[in-house]
Amino acid sequence: MERLTAEELFPEMVKWRRHLHRHPELSYQEKETSAFVAGLLEGFGIEVRRSGAGYGLTGIIKGTRPGKTVVLRADMDALAIAEENTHDYVSQNQGVMHACGHDGHTAILLAVAAYYSARRDELRGELRFLFQPAEEVCPGGAQGMIGEGVLEGADAVYGLHLWSPLPLGTLGSAPGPLMASADEFFIDITGKGGHGGMPHRGVDSIVAASALVLQLQTIVSRNVDPLRPAVVSIGTIQGGTAQNVIAERCRITGTVRAFDEETRYLIRGRIEALSAQVAAAYGAEANVDYLMGYPPLVNHAAEFRRFLRVAPDALGSGVQAIEMEKLMPAEDFAYYLQQLPGCFVFVGAGNPEKEATYPHHHSRFEIDEDALLHGAKLLIGLADSCLSETSRE
Repeated sequence: MERLTAEELFPEMVKWRRHLHRHPELSYQEKETSAFVAGLLEGFGIEVRRSGAGYGLTGIIKGTRPGKTVVLRADMDALAIAEENTHDYVSQNQGVMHACGHDGHTAILLAVAAYYSARRDELRGELRFLFQPAEEVCPGGAQGMIGEGVLEGADAVYGLHLWSPLPLGTLGSAPGPLMASADEFFIDITGKGGHGGMPHRGVDSIVAASALVLQLQTIVSRNVDPLRPAVVSIGTIQGGTAQNVIAERCRITGTVRAFDEETRYLIRGRIEALSAQVAAAYGAEANVDYLMGYPPLVNHAAEFRRFLRVAPDALGSGVQAIEMEKLMPAEDFAYYLQQLPGCFVFVGAGNPEKEATYPHHHSRFEIDEDALLHGAKLLIGLADSCLSETSRE
């Protein structure tokens, strides 16, 4: 295969990204996306291993000399959003849209795979290009692929996210916790129904639930260390069927965000305890269904320092690498970082001149496609830096 530079691969990246944008697929449904990626990888002469836990796949390149093994990951799934953009590559799948940049992530990793496929004769070690399904929906696709051994024997893992809140030309990450965990809870309060005019003969689940909503707000303010950021948000409260009926049942749902496991489990314990105690105080009962989602995403300090060192050289002048603030959204790349040293990086893709200003998960979300080149050069720089080190001393 011809040895193309990242700049020379840029037009292909744009073409691949726009193809994927036209044909988005939801989490756990990425059949055609996976086939498209596999076809390109095989055309590059890269070994492809398909996952048995969904539509994920891994491309593998082994160098001619021994060395480290580096894993690079991209996610492939889209969202259930009706696109409102008007460009010529708008989604052709009604009600489904790449509104988070995963089409760009996939195109970037394809370009990086093409880059290295033409350089395997000088490659030291092994590269694994991991195309993961189902990042947007828990339990996510990462754990299934990890369970199949995609990280076995590897030394480091890197991933990125195109990010419209960051301007084009800025790349950001942080050592330690970068993204929060994301858990969900569903609390069912059961009282005793009755006539609205005779409340003393019933147990009002709405009153009990309302008191519980207020008490749940005290968890972060009174139980969590104020130096440890956390969020408990109530999303819905639903109960009752008529204005003159004491509601027998009421449901509360919400989300919890934290940056460390101790805080995460403290909050869970307090939600469960408060639910039982407050419901009992009103003569009702509470049942809590608590779903543990993605864990906090925690970068390794040495790999974050590698990012700061590598990015300026890899991307050249006019691009800056920064330490950014923590983010409350979650990412199942966190599971890879629980297994291997690595770093997750946000690549600035916002640009008002190209209408790349809408937030992620918006029906008019767009990126400045020049960010694709930045992403590819960053991953190549990180991989080269890691592979150049002495292997497993």
